[in-house]
Formats: sequence, C-alpha cells, structure tokens
Amino acid sequence: MSHDDAHDHAGHDDAGHDDSVHGPAPLHGIDASDLHAVVDQLAAALHGYVDTAVGVRAEFGSTEADEDPRILALESEVGSLNARLYDTLHERLGLHADLTGMSWGDEDEGDADGLPDPLEVDTFHLGFLIGPPVGTSDLSLDSVLDLVEQGGAELAERLVGAGFVVDGWGASRGAPFDFDEDEEEDEDDA
Repeated sequence: MSHDDAHDHAGHDDAGHDDSVHGPAPLHGIDASDLHAVVDQLAAALHGYVDTAVGVRAEFGSTEADEDPRILALESEVGSLNARLYDTLHERLGLHADLTGMSWGDEDEGDADGLPDPLEVDTFHLGFLIGPPVGTSDLSLDSVLDLVEQGGAELAERLVGAGFVVDGWGASRGAPFDFDEDEEEDEDDA
C-alpha cells in the first residue's frame, strides 16, 4: 500500500485545501524556485551528513557512531527537510510525494512492491485523543489528520532506517487504520 493510498483511505477530504492546487485541473505558470530551494537545502544537509559521518566513523566504532549526537542532529535535520519538501510539494502542487522510501532494485524477487515473499508482518497502532485547539488558533480538528500523516511518514522512515520492512501504513480518524479494508479495495480494483 502506498502512502498515497493511505492518504486517500484516511478519509482526508479537501476541506481547507486550495481547490486550484488540489483540484482536477492542471496547474500552469508554476514558479518552482521555492521547491528547488528546499531540494538544495536537503542536498546540502545530506552532504553535511556524509562529511560528518566520515569524521565520526574515523573517531568511533559503528555502534557509537550511530548514536553520536552530531549524527542524530543531522538525521533529524534531514528528516525535517524531507517533511518540509513534502509539505511544499503538497501545498504548491497538491502532490502526496513518497520521496523517502528505499528500494534496492531487486525487482525479480518478492511481490510487486519489492518485498520478500512470504512476509511475516504484524500490525501496530498509535492512538491520540485530541481536543480542539485552545486559544486563538486558526486550526480545527480537521487539520489533525495532516499532522498525524506527517508524523507517520517520519516514523515509517525511521523504522525503515532501523532495518524493518514497512509494508504499509495509514492514518485514520476515529478508529485504527483498517489494513484489511485496503486489501479488499485493491482486490476489487484488480
């Protein structure tokens, strides 16, 4: 299941979205300079990470290097910039870009998603009880799902970075995400 499928399944409607960006009509005259600026910042952060990782690894073993505060800070920065790129693409183009997944290109092994077959999986849930914002916030409870999805993308990325196979994830409002329902929809589309 892709993040795009999870996003659509989550019951996320276009409330609060700019119809010209999230609507069915093509967009014309887009100035991509702010998008390229975020990519440039991300590229610079990745180069900084590599330089720092080489230096830290020259000082410490791999286990210590993985936990080095300089490495952790740069990983957090890269994750934040990935989220910022996602948000900018979403706000400007209406895209739900899946740019943080990993693939090793072994297309012939496993299923169509590139996962080993058979895959032993288990389901995990993280729930929140959220009330309306207090004070003078312009946000409503309808905006919570976008924030939860951003956190889900970051968490999925961290799990993959730790070596786990994340077969899919989803966000929903009111009940845990139902993976079985998504599989039934996929079978109906086939």
